[in-house]
Amino acid sequence: MSIYEDYIKEIEERKGQGLHAKPIDDSNLLSVIIDQIKDQDNPHRKDSLNFFIYNTLPGTTSAAGVKAKFLKEIITGEALVEEIQPSFAFELLSHMKGGPSIEVLLDLALGNEEDIAAEAAKVLKTQVFLYDADTKRLADAYNNGSAIAKEIIESYAKAEFFTKLPEVEEEIEIVTFIAGTGDISTDLLSPGADAHSRSDRELHGQCIFEHNHKMQQDLIALKEKHPDKRVMLIAEKGTMGVGSSRMSGVNNVALWTGIQASPYVPFINIAPIIAGTNGIAPIFLTTVGVTGGIGIDLKNWVQKKDENGNTIRDLEGEPILEQTYSVETGTVLTINTKEKKLYNGDQELMDISSSLTPQKVEFIKAGGSYAVVFGKKLQTFAAKTLGIEAPVVFAPSKEISHEGQGLTAVEKIFNKNAVGNTPGKTLHAGSNARVEVNIVGSQDTTGLMTSQELEMMAATVISPIVDGAYQSGCHTASVWDKKAQANIPKLMKFMNDFGLITARDPKGEYHAMTDVIHKVLNDITIDDWAIIIGGDSHTRMSKGVAFGADSGTVALALATGEASMPIPESVKVTFKGNMRSYMDFRDVVHATQQQMLKQFGGENVFQGRVIEVHIGTLTADQAFTFTDWTAEMKAKASICISEDETLIESLEIAKSRIQIMIEKGMDNDKAVLQGLIDKANTRIAEIRSGEKPALTPDSNAKYYAEVVVDLDVVAEPMIADPDVNNNDVSKRYTHDTIRPLSYYGGTKKVDLGFVGSCMVHKGDMQILAQMLKNVEAQQGKIDFQAPLVVAPPTYNIVDELKEEGDWEVLQKYSGFEFDDNNPKATARTSYDNMLYLERPGCNLCMGNQEKAAPGDTVMATSTRLFQGRVVKDSDEKKGESLLSSTPVVVLSTILGRTPTMEEYEKAVDGIVLTKFSPPNKELSTIAAS
Repeated sequence: MSIYEDYIKEIEERKGQGLHAKPIDDSNLLSVIIDQIKDQDNPHRKDSLNFFIYNTLPGTTSAAGVKAKFLKEIITGEALVEEIQPSFAFELLSHMKGGPSIEVLLDLALGNEEDIAAEAAKVLKTQVFLYDADTKRLADAYNNGSAIAKEIIESYAKAEFFTKLPEVEEEIEIVTFIAGTGDISTDLLSPGADAHSRSDRELHGQCIFEHNHKMQQDLIALKEKHPDKRVMLIAEKGTMGVGSSRMSGVNNVALWTGIQASPYVPFINIAPIIAGTNGIAPIFLTTVGVTGGIGIDLKNWVQKKDENGNTIRDLEGEPILEQTYSVETGTVLTINTKEKKLYNGDQELMDISSSLTPQKVEFIKAGGSYAVVFGKKLQTFAAKTLGIEAPVVFAPSKEISHEGQGLTAVEKIFNKNAVGNTPGKTLHAGSNARVEVNIVGSQDTTGLMTSQELEMMAATVISPIVDGAYQSGCHTASVWDKKAQANIPKLMKFMNDFGLITARDPKGEYHAMTDVIHKVLNDITIDDWAIIIGGDSHTRMSKGVAFGADSGTVALALATGEASMPIPESVKVTFKGNMRSYMDFRDVVHATQQQMLKQFGGENVFQGRVIEVHIGTLTADQAFTFTDWTAEMKAKASICISEDETLIESLEIAKSRIQIMIEKGMDNDKAVLQGLIDKANTRIAEIRSGEKPALTPDSNAKYYAEVVVDLDVVAEPMIADPDVNNNDVSKRYTHDTIRPLSYYGGTKKVDLGFVGSCMVHKGDMQILAQMLKNVEAQQGKIDFQAPLVVAPPTYNIVDELKEEGDWEVLQKYSGFEFDDNNPKATARTSYDNMLYLERPGCNLCMGNQEKAAPGDTVMATSTRLFQGRVVKDSDEKKGESLLSSTPVVVLSTILGRTPTMEEYEKAVDGIVLTKFSPPNKELSTIAAS
């Protein structure tokens, strides 16, 4: 059977799923299609034309190269296709976004045929995805006296690729659709269990609303009733898009409610409109900007106040909310982009200026943030080449500078890494900044989308200014099924060729690593002044400042070595008092969230801001436990302030782990990993010499708020509870309900325990081993009353545990141990009451492969308690994922229920759970006057 016949067969199979033909990215298939177009008598000629014109992916896909070449032949007259005249060929090239299409357009523009050159120049003036090789060709031609090159470069200097675009419409009529009450996680829009299909956009689109076909049909009916309006998806009484950046979630919303980006590129839609009573989660809002969408903080429910302005609370102490205006499904509203206001008819509902800042309006006009980022770089190149000052076209970056005010840690990092700002000007929070990125991470379930984004923006190699980048295999670690076998090797090869260090070697020369991405990024971050961008919401490092990002922003960081964002405000977190010996550091993390909410009357002051945590004496692994959890606190990012010696210890740990990666054979021909060790040595020398001590804020820095965590009042383990039966739907599945262990009275049944994910480190595995020995010594044997799934985060940890003897202890009590030579091919659907030693990776936390049984009550060390993520509901009972420390999880599975405090203290007797103590000095620097 020919490759074309295989494609037709696949199309027929997809019809059975209600799908259209899959977009073409393969050059071999497109070459056959082109041959059939050239053959006037070919029975497949008509279909082949449609496939060529409307169903071929642009950018740097192999198919795009073949398409661009054939269009060039049509334009130059080498090939004649009645249905594709030269003018139409130019139009098709204009929609191909870069790479081979730019190469062809430059060939034509700089060629000898004047008429063709003029048409090619006209198209080139609309393009922004040019790379160094492209701009060098133009600059060389200009320097050699080419008039047409001068014309193109002058157009770029004026940014006509942007200024000649249509203006954003003044009024956008919308109709509301409430997607849920309370916080809406990105799992609702793009479920983790469907991660394998994210790169097949039409197929993945079927999973929106977690495959709730009634909701999907209701949305279709609403669109049919209001064909002239845009649909706005809403999180009523909650925040939209919590949990992750999830580009696939935005893609799904755009596919169902947005605008087609190009008539010649299928299933890529842009400009979704989303909203939430409490706004949009910060990293998800960034993703919305990538597509030129609009995210609105509705504030349509507010806390009820008495005549003295005090918040009125219910019997449980929760603030009572009252509605200021309705957005029930089917409500017709108007977004006025000029006045920056939301209207219901003539009634002004609210000011939405924050949704329509000058920069965000530019993203809307350009069809997404990428075009603006690349456009600015292109204009800079053109002005420099012409020797002129670039005309002010784009909205000037907001630069906020307060004389005499010191800098927070994040402000210092942004100032150090900023490019393109006013020379010598100090930037404070609220400033818009373009910054160089040091470390980039791509994970495996979004990586396929990142590779597509790189192809779409015509990038072929990692930016030379990136210190290091890593492609993980952790999200598909649990089950090496057919989906993973089809997707992951292809992803690893692409990323390896692009210049990343990859978890799997495309050549198979080193052992496949499934280490959790955040742990690897935490190890390869070797500078406390670094900026890290990672394709996962838990990209929160204990060194530097890290931002979780969508697959596209990751692609942009890989391709350009830059990111653009406002400098966030910071909240300072310090500690007082002393930890009890039987408490785990995870309890400090939960207590921080609980005490913050109490101190600020229920207001989450962390949301959208950077948490600057003065941990001081905690090394990288344990400090990471805090920064990792800040994603659930809805923070934009987190920064750890360390004492000098602690930071040096953390950097030495990082060096040793990078060296292990080198010894495994993971370094590339550019010796990226060795370069990181060299940079770590330089940083350690700077600290030791006093030349550049560990990063600290200025003593006169200004914070949005300051939180003091009192360790003396943390008297028992703390549990984040999804509170699945709360009468107020909006309060379910948030991370804000933090309860002490005694709340459960030692009686709550636990059906499964999970120790794993990015929230644990080597110390947790050691605690697990010691607890098993403790309980056996006390009871004579270990008899699990519930399954305990254990997934170490990295292979390094497994190796170290084997060397030190703790892995042998775990093996003794386990009924299953992972085997890399024979990995699981199917996901578990049921568990026995025993200990499972699973492959390093995300496992249950991700929810895309392994899950608990429906309706289970799970006690886990992970971060995810969203509905359906770790455990689905059954017909009889809601599934619930309670989050706690390793000791609580382990004891809960041995008992089959939550332990009492007496049982807990007995089980951890003699175990050092944490060595944390608050720093005994102020971690700040006197600002220079």
